[in-house]
Amino acid sequence: MLNVIYEDNHILVVIKPQNIPTQKDESCDKCMVDMVEEYLKEKYNKPGNAYVGLVHRLDRPTGGVMVLQKQAKLQQDFLSKLKMELLRKNILQLLTEN
Repeated sequence: MLNVIYEDNHILVVIKPQNIPTQKDESCDKCMVDMVEEYLKEKYNKPGNAYVGLVHRLDRPTGGVMVLQKQAKLQQDFLSKLKMELLRKNILQLLTEN
């Protein structure tokens, strides 16, 4: 089940659970990109593939907020804004003792 916290015409913001890969890897486990693509296809009744672009990654063991693109044409725009520091990525790390 995908936990969507924000969506507009350009981006989708979701919660990535721990131990889910961001994108496909050699394990062939279901990844966030696949989950978001399925969500978009179902929500918008899209036949075929739906575009999902990674704005950033989170490592498999890491859970947290992810931003994904819904349009391929935005990739260069996001990269240029990151380089010009118009967008910032803040990381808050919480540690628990088992």
